[in-house]
Amino acid sequence: MVTLTEDGATPGGSPVDTSVAAERSPSRSRLVLRRFLRRKPALIGLVVVVLLYAAAFLSPLFAPWDYAEPDYTAFLQPPGGTHWFGTTKIGEDVFAQVMRGLQKSLTIGLLVGLISTSLAAVVGAAAGYFGGWTDRVLMWLVDLLLVLPSFLVIAVASPAFKGQSWLIFVLLLAGFSWMITARIVRGMTLTLREREYVKAARFMGQAPFRIIAKHIVPNMASLLIIDATVTVGAAVLSETGLSFFGFGVQPPDVSLGTLIASGTESAITYPWLFYVPAGFLVVFVLSVNLFGDGLRDALDPSAAGSRKRDKKVKKGKTGKTGTGAQA
Repeated sequence: MVTLTEDGATPGGSPVDTSVAAERSPSRSRLVLRRFLRRKPALIGLVVVVLLYAAAFLSPLFAPWDYAEPDYTAFLQPPGGTHWFGTTKIGEDVFAQVMRGLQKSLTIGLLVGLISTSLAAVVGAAAGYFGGWTDRVLMWLVDLLLVLPSFLVIAVASPAFKGQSWLIFVLLLAGFSWMITARIVRGMTLTLREREYVKAARFMGQAPFRIIAKHIVPNMASLLIIDATVTVGAAVLSETGLSFFGFGVQPPDVSLGTLIASGTESAITYPWLFYVPAGFLVVFVLSVNLFGDGLRDALDPSAAGSRKRDKKVKKGKTGKTGTGAQA
C-alpha cells in the first residue's frame, strides 16, 4: 500500500502518477450516490415517486375506463370489479380520474419546481455578481413579491384566465415560489465571486453571464437540486389548495384538488370519493419530502451530522433534567 503526502508524492519524495490516484479516489457523484443509497427512507421515497409518475402516465394503456367516460350502469359503486376505486355519482371511474388528476398535479409540480428554481438561480446570481443598481432593483422586486399574499393574488388573477391553458396557472404558481431561494443564491454568489478562479476568469476577459453559468451556478448545484425537489411537493400542495377552492385546474379537466373538493361532501357516505385522491396526495408529498431530505444529506453530509449532534445534545439535556428531577 502506497501512502501519499499532501503534494501527491510518496514519503520518500518520489512523485506518484496523479491519474492513478485519481482513479483510486471515488468521484463526487459516486460518493453522493453511495450516501443516498444508505438512506432507506429516501430510497423508498424515490421509488414511490417514480411509481406514481409511471402509474399516472401509463394508466391510460391498461385502465378499463377513461376519466371522462361514464358508466350509466354503475352510479356510486364501491371499489371492486371493473371499477377498481369505485365510481362517482354520474358513473365516472374513480381510478381513471385519480390517475388523470395525479398526472395533472405532478406535471404542474414538476414544471413549477423547474421554472422557479431556474428563475431563482438567474436572479440571485445576477444580483450577487453585478451588485450596485442591479442588486438593488432585483432585491427590491424580491421584497415586493415576498410582501404580496401569493394565494390571494393567484385567486384574484385566476378567473381572468378561466378557460385558457393551464400553463398560465403554472406560471402564476412559479412566479411566487422563487424569492427566498433567490436571496440565498445571492448571498452565496457574493462569496463565490471573490474566489480565485472567478477572478481569473474575469481577468481573462470572459463575459459576466458566462462566468455565472460556468463558475458560479455549478458550485450551487446541490442547493438548487434540493430546492427544486422541495418546490415540487410545495407546488402540488399549492395547486391542490387553489383547485379545491376553484381557482386552479378547471372542468372538464381534473386534478387532485378538484377531486378532493368534489368528494368532500361525500367523505362519510361514500368515502372512496374523498379518501382515494387525498391518500395519493399525502403519499406523494410525503415521498417527495423523504427524497428531498435524503438528497440533502447525501449532497451535504455536514448537515446530517449537525442534526445528529443536535439530537444527541437534546437527549443529553433530557437525561440530565430527568436525573435532576429524580434527585
